[in-house]
Amino acid sequence: MNLPTGSNIQINVIDDAEMLRIGKEYKDKDYPTDVLTFNYSKTAGYKKGDLFGEIYVNKNAAKRQAKENGNTVEQEIAFLVQHSMLHMQGIHHEGDN
Repeated sequence: MNLPTGSNIQINVIDDAEMLRIGKEYKDKDYPTDVLTFNYSKTAGYKKGDLFGEIYVNKNAAKRQAKENGNTVEQEIAFLVQHSMLHMQGIHHEGDN
């Protein structure tokens, strides 16, 4: 990982309803996604030691996807956190803004 030493990242495990609320408010998503990533290190006023970013993992989506992917719920959540960490470092899907 290419994060500065001492970076603080908060991981939040939430449900479909909370993910829908956060997605609508901050990411213009009108559906509950499986994971959302917020990188604060690129915001004005950020300084070393501040919260680098937050990850919101949807436990309901993780349960659904775990069945589809042949994973345990814990494995699916770990995958989603890893996926989100890549986004936090600037690695995105083709077509992402």
